[in-house]
Formats: sequence, C-alpha cells, structure tokens
Amino acid sequence: MTPMQLKGPEEERAGLRSPGLEDRITGALVGAAVGDALGGPVEGYSPEQITERHGGRVRGIVGPWHGDAWRTARPLAPYHKGDGHVTDDTLMTHALIRVYDRVRDHLDAYALAEHLVPDLMTEPRWIPELEAEALPLHRLFLAEKWLVARLAYGHADPREAGVGNIVNCGAAMYMAPVGLVNAADPRAAYAEALDVAGAHQSSYGREAAGVFAAAVAAATAPDATPDSVVAACLATAKDGTRTAIEKVCEVACGYDEFEPALGPLRAAVAPYDTVGPDYRAPSLAARRPSRLHSIEELPVALGMLVVCGGDYRQAVLGSVNYGRDCDSIATMAGALAGALGSPVPEEWARTVARASRLDLWRPARTLARVTREIFARDVERRRAHERAFAALGGTPCSD
Repeated sequence: MTPMQLKGPEEERAGLRSPGLEDRITGALVGAAVGDALGGPVEGYSPEQITERHGGRVRGIVGPWHGDAWRTARPLAPYHKGDGHVTDDTLMTHALIRVYDRVRDHLDAYALAEHLVPDLMTEPRWIPELEAEALPLHRLFLAEKWLVARLAYGHADPREAGVGNIVNCGAAMYMAPVGLVNAADPRAAYAEALDVAGAHQSSYGREAAGVFAAAVAAATAPDATPDSVVAACLATAKDGTRTAIEKVCEVACGYDEFEPALGPLRAAVAPYDTVGPDYRAPSLAARRPSRLHSIEELPVALGMLVVCGGDYRQAVLGSVNYGRDCDSIATMAGALAGALGSPVPEEWARTVARASRLDLWRPARTLARVTREIFARDVERRRAHERAFAALGGTPCSD
C-alpha cells in the first residue's frame, strides 16, 4: 500500500498548499456524485458479469446494461441507469444539504422529519434516471421511502423511526455532508450522524452512517491519509461494523491495484454481509438487525481507498468493478478520495453534470458557507461553556 501524500510544509513554502475546506468539500461532494453515476449502470452484477458485458473492466462512464431497452428491461425498468446519470445516493445527499442550508446548524433526527421528508414529498425536481421532473420520493428505494411512511404518515418519534426498516446502506450513502460539517472532527461527525440516521435506520445500518460520516470528517484533516481515515473509523466503529472494516482493510494492505483485490475484498467482507453471494437473491437472514454484521458497502469502500492509496480514479473504478451495490460503494469511495484531495477527473464530472442536469458544484458552495457558520457558532457555544465552567471553579478559559 502506498498512501496518497498531500503537500507538506516545504511544498507550501514553495507556493503550493494542501487543499482547503472549500476544496475538500467540493472534492467530496463532486467525487461522490461522479462515483454514483459510474456505478449505477453495473449495480447488482458480479465482477465477472461486468467484464463479460463490457468486454473488460469498466474504465469510465458507460451506458445502460440493457442498452436502448432500459425502459422495459427488468429488473431495472423504468430507470435510465448509465450515460452519466446519478442515482438516489446523490439525490439524497443533495436533499440533506438543502436541510443544512435551511437549519444552518447541526442536525438531528427531528430535522429529517421537519425538513427532509417534506422536501422529498412536495418539491418536484429533475430525476436523471426518470428523465423527467418528479417528486424525489418516487425515485427512492423502499428503505428510503420508509422515512416518509414512518415520519409523515406514522408520526413515529424521529429518534426511533428507523427501527423496523430493512437494515441497509440507505442512511450511510448520504451522510457525507454530516462529515463535512464536522470537518476534521470524526467523533463529532459520528455522533451527529447517529442521531440523524436514527430517523431512517437501526442496528448496523445506523452504525455505518455514523462511521462513514466520521471517515469523511477524518479525510478533511490537513494531514489525512487513507491510513488515518481507517484509524478514525476503527476508533469510532462498534460491533460487526468495526470488525468488518478491520478485516477488509487488513486484506487491502496486501494490494496496490484494484483488479487482483476484487475477490479478496469480497471474501473478507462476506462473513459480515447478510445479503449473501447472490446480490439479487438475498438470503433469509438478509438485512436484519444484528451486532455481528455490517453493511458491505462501507468496508469495501474503505478497502478500495487503501488499495489505491487514496487515488480518486482508481478507488472509484475499483468500487465500480466490484459490482453488487457498487453505486453506493463508489459514492463512498469517491467522497473519501475527494475529501483527501485527490482530483476528480474533470471529464467525468462535466459529463455527469451535463447528463444529470445538475450543478454538482453549487451544493458544495452552499455547504461550505453553512459549515463555516456552524463552526463559528460552535466556537461561541464552547467559549460560553468554558466561561460557565470556570465560574464554577474549573480551569479558567484560555481566552
């Protein structure tokens, strides 16, 4: 493994600099969207099926699996997956950024009930895979529609609404904004994401949301590397999620290219993945709560980050060619590599933005502004607490 090295002090003195907050937020969010779009057309298939369909490994943006028959071909109809279209991972990520833009402070489960759910239910937006304007709710998978069923119609306590949902990566896939708002503070990101994701997921699905947010926060640190990101995950993760990440990343350390690592990474995560060997025919034990298991997507994304030394292009292509839930794996790997400062290929980003009719850079600008506001508010709150504690006889404030 050769970790990606960001610019050091000597390079900064020479006029170069490590990516700043805005750069890292942009890299993470654009990187996640591009990874999502690249993975969409091969989601649900094995590496062998992908190779057979495309005559080799996927090396960039490809068309629908069934070509022009995408409108009617099962099991994907009526979604136009491919040709640079983002999926629900990106739609949900952008929706969460809109919530941050409204609240302009840290979020909790109630924020999803009060802001995210109405956004999904009442605001028509361009849905790339439908090639039409529609309510985002109509594109979501059943595990994400659960948010609307439980919060808008079931009036569940938002902090507990995720209990009973199928346990999957549905909450984790859009938690990058939580990590970015808590840039360089993985523990705070973990805590906030656990609260937010309580409205959507439980068990290891909720845990993965917290750990992914922690990973993104860790990746924004000035001296971050793939190793430090994994270390932050292991410092926060619990139960099967922690074990799965540890085992997958141990295997990943033995590779520096994604192709030979595809099978070994799958073998490493398999004991913790409940879906089973056939992604489209889950086992009877699939997606049930458990302290012994983990979602597959996050450990594999971290493994790809390690294998590829943080390089965006290779980590995303490795995630895409892994298959299975590869749009979410590539979303996570893309967010992490982008946050580390590895450049997102411009030709991919421009193609995805054009095909999806989305400004991929505007949400990043919005979140960067909100993040700075939240940090300033955090400083005020912390200093007020320090003054109050000092008045009680504690250590005086440094300022």
